[in-house]
Amino acid sequence: MANFNLTGDSIHITAHGKLLLTGEYFVLDGALALALPVRYGQSLHIEKITDMPSRLLWESRDSDDSTWFSAEYELPSLQLLHSSDAPTADTLATLLLACRRQCPDFLGQLEGLHVLTQTDFPRAWGLGTSSTLIAALGRWSGADPYAVLFDTLGGSGYDIACAFAESPILYQLLEGCKPQVQTVKFAPPFSDHLYFVYLGKKQDSREGIRRYRERATANATLVADISALTHACLSAATLPDFEAALTEHEHLLAQTLGLPRAKHLHFNDFWGEVKSLGAWGGDFVLATSEQAEATTRQYFQEKGFGTLLTWKEMVG
Repeated sequence: MANFNLTGDSIHITAHGKLLLTGEYFVLDGALALALPVRYGQSLHIEKITDMPSRLLWESRDSDDSTWFSAEYELPSLQLLHSSDAPTADTLATLLLACRRQCPDFLGQLEGLHVLTQTDFPRAWGLGTSSTLIAALGRWSGADPYAVLFDTLGGSGYDIACAFAESPILYQLLEGCKPQVQTVKFAPPFSDHLYFVYLGKKQDSREGIRRYRERATANATLVADISALTHACLSAATLPDFEAALTEHEHLLAQTLGLPRAKHLHFNDFWGEVKSLGAWGGDFVLATSEQAEATTRQYFQEKGFGTLLTWKEMVG
């Protein structure tokens, strides 16, 4: 998935989407997190255009090939000329200018450019439309994508680390601005019993961070407990051991945020464990099940959640 190809007058970059298995929000305060680059991602294709000098034409497509955003900017000023969505266009310009602050020659040419981004997953899944874009922009411009993220949208940066990772990672943010990334082997022998279920409600990560900051008081003990649970998940040899670590992790996060667990809200009669992933209450949950795949799928479908991916389908 992760690559960077330059051929003639075109550039093509692809970046992995992500899932945070452990460490949600606590990673902002230095907890160790276990993150997974997934099989899905976003591509960024750039090509020169000769008939529209001094123009940057931007188009973003969803997985069904529909265009969900388009904009035209003047080069090299990056002044917005028109767009299909002004707030999105402003955010994009902010990211491009953040890249330019690090690399002053970025988009300084007078020749025209056409940029096409496309996800191979529905954007509503929340696998990292913004983070994969920032990672790809960093590779295109030569800017540090972590610095771009911290300078614009904010967050921990684990999703940036996943964008070009080829295996699961342990991620830690030291002193609030120093990403530490370690690739790890995480291929649990019980992976056939792990499923990803989409809850059908895309969550705003920045809103989740705001709520965490309002309610949480970071302390060394809590951060250490979350880090220990990350290690427990990584080293779990059996499904019951893994489920025990997930349950405790969910308990600590629910207690911190003052919100009910996804299992209690939607799946109180489910026989396995259910853990939120990413922004609390939306996007995907991880479900464990020792029942047959067909039985597990039927359970979630009857609850109204029809999108279920196996470990192999999501992670590989």
